[in-house]
Amino acid sequence: MLALSRKINESIMLGNDIEITILDIKGDQVKVGIGAPRTVPIYRKEIYKQIQESNKEAMQSEASVDDLKKLL
Repeated sequence: MLALSRKINESIMLGNDIEITILDIKGDQVKVGIGAPRTVPIYRKEIYKQIQESNKEAMQSEASVDDLKKLL
């Protein structure tokens, strides 16, 4: 992991088209702005994990539906 120090209104570039800007710092909270093309999905990590888990569950249920179809 790369750790960088930034001040308010300073940015970090990811590749050529994603910019992360520090908007505000209050106590132990940091407000971050992300500029990226609309084609790039951006999620908070806890939401991303929920999506992954839902996708795994859907894949498992699809397999069981296929198994039921074979029985019929």
